[in-house]
Amino acid sequence: MAQLFKTAACFTDIHYGLKQNSRLHLEDCRRYVDWFIAEAKARNAETCIFLGDWNHHRASISVATMNASIVDLKKLNDAFEKVYFITGNHDLYYKDKRDMNSIEYARDLPNFVMCDDFLVQDDVAIIPWLVGDDYKTVSKMQVKYMFGHFELPYFKMNAMVEMPDHGGINDKMLSGPEYVFSGHFHKRQYKNNIHYIGNAFPHNYADVRDDERGAMFLTWGEEPQYVNWEMCPKYRVFTLKELLDDHQNLLDEYTYARVKLDISISYEEANFIREKFAEQYNVRELQLIPVKEEEEFEGGEIQFESVNQIVLAQLDTIESNTINKDMLVEIYNSIDTE
Repeated sequence: MAQLFKTAACFTDIHYGLKQNSRLHLEDCRRYVDWFIAEAKARNAETCIFLGDWNHHRASISVATMNASIVDLKKLNDAFEKVYFITGNHDLYYKDKRDMNSIEYARDLPNFVMCDDFLVQDDVAIIPWLVGDDYKTVSKMQVKYMFGHFELPYFKMNAMVEMPDHGGINDKMLSGPEYVFSGHFHKRQYKNNIHYIGNAFPHNYADVRDDERGAMFLTWGEEPQYVNWEMCPKYRVFTLKELLDDHQNLLDEYTYARVKLDISISYEEANFIREKFAEQYNVRELQLIPVKEEEEFEGGEIQFESVNQIVLAQLDTIESNTINKDMLVEIYNSIDTE
């Protein structure tokens, strides 16, 4: 029987344009793609399968984000014989149809196969974000491997939140394939034949201490192999005592950290500690958080994050099919908050 691939290198949910199109996130995407290609070459993977959500914002893409995206798409095109590219929900302009997406330009790359409709070939099904009654068709498919961008109930969206049952597709409908590999939920997790492979790298504090992100490699007929990206951004929450006792193991140049002030210190002392460790380890973020929000410290209240940063960061974490996150950001940015 024909095989779609010998060894496939798979990743998902990289989200170009995240964090308000931050240059640092784009640099992380570049570093990740370079790492992913090197890992794939080391395993002689000739095929790449991307499982959805290349871009983050549905409605618009900044010039800087688009340019970085094009460069990295070309790298993937040149590194693999075939790149099967699933459109995820964040890649689609509309929530309920797939006729317009933000990565249409990738279709012109010679080794790319854009999977914005069902692709069933050589005992493999590659499925884009489902709309309408698509799930009824998918549930009837009998293949060895299925790749998709599924929103299945009772799997975890992140370490803390489980997806409720919203009707439509569920894991029992996907019991036919030997393996079902999915993007969409960023936490790596498995249940029976279904694998959420985990996104490319942690994106926010919902991923605290969950660094099992990177890539999945699948050689036909063998077990999937997961590889973590050791140089990924890392999100950490710990106490000031833990920081003082073990800072050399808690901080590095890829760390975002929130430190709970469990020791009574002055504003000046807290600020000195923050600046010292931020400089010593070149950390990306080091926020000092009072154990109780109402608690005041000598010299004034400690606050190292603006209201705008807090609000936009929280809006950016929204994952919903019914709430237009981009519109909420536009509305907030249009409000005079001075």
